[in-house]
Amino acid sequence: MENKFTVEENFAGERADVFLTSKTGFSRSHIKKLCDEGKVFLFGNPIKSNKILKCGDEIFFSEEPPETLDLTPENIPLDIVYQDADIAVINKPQGLTVHAGNGTNGDTLVNALLYHLDSLSGINGVIRPGIVHRIDKNTSGLLVVAKNDAAHVSLAKQIEEKTCKRIYVALLEGVLKEDEGRIETYIGRSEKDRTKMAVASHGRKAITDFKVLCRYENYTLAEFSLQTGRTHQIRVHAKYINHPVVGDKEYGYKNQKFALNGQLLHAKELVLTHPRTGERMSFTAPLPDYFLQVLQKLKKNKNRK
Repeated sequence: MENKFTVEENFAGERADVFLTSKTGFSRSHIKKLCDEGKVFLFGNPIKSNKILKCGDEIFFSEEPPETLDLTPENIPLDIVYQDADIAVINKPQGLTVHAGNGTNGDTLVNALLYHLDSLSGINGVIRPGIVHRIDKNTSGLLVVAKNDAAHVSLAKQIEEKTCKRIYVALLEGVLKEDEGRIETYIGRSEKDRTKMAVASHGRKAITDFKVLCRYENYTLAEFSLQTGRTHQIRVHAKYINHPVVGDKEYGYKNQKFALNGQLLHAKELVLTHPRTGERMSFTAPLPDYFLQVLQKLKKNKNRK
C-alpha cells in the first residue's frame, strides 16, 4: 500500500509519527518501526519518527498494513441528517469510534458508512474513507462525510481556511464567571501522558470562543466555537480554565456525580459551503436524551432553592 501525504497547516510543528498515525490509523509504535527501518521519507530522504514537520512537507512510505483491519460494511444504525451525491452529514452517537486503528477494529462509523452510503472519497486511504474531520468517540454530534474526492478536497480546504463553522455545547463543572470570551493557547502532546493532549508551549496554536448559555448552582452550560481544530481542543481548554466538561474522566474529574458513559459535549451546529453548488448550508442536531436528562435534574434542583 503506497501512501503519500502533504502536511497541512494544522499539523505544522507536529512530529512525523503523530502526523502519520492521524493519517493512516496505524499505531505510533508501528510508524516508529517503519521509520527505524528507513521506510518513511520526507521529500525523498528517510526520517526519524520524531522529525518535526512543516506545512507543505511531503511524506511518503510504502508498506502493508500492520494488521488486517475490519473494513466490511456493518449495519450500525446511523442518524443521517442530510445526504446527496457529494456529501453526507451524520449525527454521530456517543460511544461510536470514527475509524479503525490504535486497537479499534470494526464497529466504527466507517463500517456503518460503508453499509449505508453508496460511495465514499478515497483521499484518506482504505482505513478512513470519506472522513474529512473527526469527533471523539465519547463526543456526540455532527460531522460531514465526503462521498467523492472532489468534495473531500473542498471540505478539507474549508476546514483549513476556517470557513467551515463548528459549534459545540458542553456542560462544565463549576460556575463560569465570564458571559463570553476567547481561550487562546498552544496545545500539544502531554509530556506526562503521550495519549493525552495538554496546553504546552511546544504545541500548535489553539483558539476556542465560548459563550455561557445557562448557569446552574454548580455547573455551566456553554457554547463553544472552534477557530482551530486541535485534538481534544474543547476538552483541553475547558480543563485549562478550571471548568472541565462533565463526564470527562480523561481531562476532568475522576469521580463524577452523574452516571454517564462519556463527556457531555455535543457538536450542535455545522455550517459549510456545498462543494458542488456553492450553497451555504447549515445543519443542527438536538442534544441527546442523556444530556437533556442531566440538565433537567439541574433545573429541578435549581427551582427548589
